[in-house]
Amino acid sequence: MSGLASTSPTAKPSVSVLRGNLMLMIAMITWAAGFPAADYLLHHGWGSLFIINVRYILVVGVLLPLWIFVDGPRALLDADWIRGLWVGGISFGFGAYLLIVAQYLTDPVLVAIIAAAMPIAGTIIEVFYKERVLEWRFFVGLVFTVCGGVIAAGQAQATSFELGIALAVIATLLFAWGSHAAVRSFPKLTTLGRMTITFSGGFVAVVLAAIISLILGHDFFPARSITFYDLGMLSVYSILAIMISQYFWLLGVERLGIALASFHINTAPFYVMLILLVLGSAWSWTQAIGAGFVALGVFVSQLKR
Repeated sequence: MSGLASTSPTAKPSVSVLRGNLMLMIAMITWAAGFPAADYLLHHGWGSLFIINVRYILVVGVLLPLWIFVDGPRALLDADWIRGLWVGGISFGFGAYLLIVAQYLTDPVLVAIIAAAMPIAGTIIEVFYKERVLEWRFFVGLVFTVCGGVIAAGQAQATSFELGIALAVIATLLFAWGSHAAVRSFPKLTTLGRMTITFSGGFVAVVLAAIISLILGHDFFPARSITFYDLGMLSVYSILAIMISQYFWLLGVERLGIALASFHINTAPFYVMLILLVLGSAWSWTQAIGAGFVALGVFVSQLKR
C-alpha cells in the first residue's frame, strides 16, 4: 500500500497520483520560502523560540476561525483534541523548535541535510505500520532521492555542523511521524481540520517552552525593535511556509503516503537556491544536480509494474 486512496471516489488512480505529486511540489516551493525568511530573522535579533511562538500565534489565529467557518462548529467540538494536541505538540511543536535551532547552527541550505533523512524516515514509518512492502522500484527510487539530498547538502556550511545534523534528524523523524499520524489518526476530519488540531498542539507546546524559558530567566524577546520588513519575513515564514505548505503537504500524503511524499522534500534545496538566486545569491549546479537525482527517484519509485 502506497498511501490512502484519493479523496475523490471517482478519480482514477493515475489522476490521483498526478495530483498528489503536483500538490507536493507546491508544498515544497512554499515551504522552501520559509528558510531564507527564518534565516533573516535569526540573524537580526530574533530568538528561535520567540519566532516559533509568533509563528504559531499567527497560524492558529487564522486556522481556528477558518475551520469553524468552513466545516462548522460541530467539527471542532467533535474532534479528538487530546490526540491532536499530543501529535501536534511532539511533531509540529517540539520538532519545529529543533528544526529552527538546527538552522541557526547551520544555514538556510540545512533543508538539504534534513531532506536526505526524510525519505528514510517516511519509509521506516510505513514499513513499521505494515503499510508498505518494499519492492525494487521503490528501493531504487529511495537510493536516488537520498543521493540527491546528500549531493544538495554538499555545499552546506555550518558553525556547529554535528549538533545541527543531530537536531535536524530528530526533527525530521518527528515531522514524518506527525504527518503520518495527522492523516491516519483523524480520518473524519478534513485536511483543514487536521492542520488546525495538530498545529494547535504545536502552539501549546511552544507556549509552554516559552513560559519555562521566561521562568529560567532566558532571553526571549527580540534584541531590537521590530520593523515592517521583519513582519513581512515573519508572514512568509508563518502563513506561506507553514500554513499553505502544510495544507498541500497533507493532501499529498493522503494520496501517496508519507514515504513517497517525503521524496519530494529533497527538492526543497533546489527551490531554496532559486529563491536565494532571486535575492542575489549565485546559481549552484550542485543543488540543481541534486534536485535532478531526486526527481528521477520520484519517477522511478512510482513506475507501475
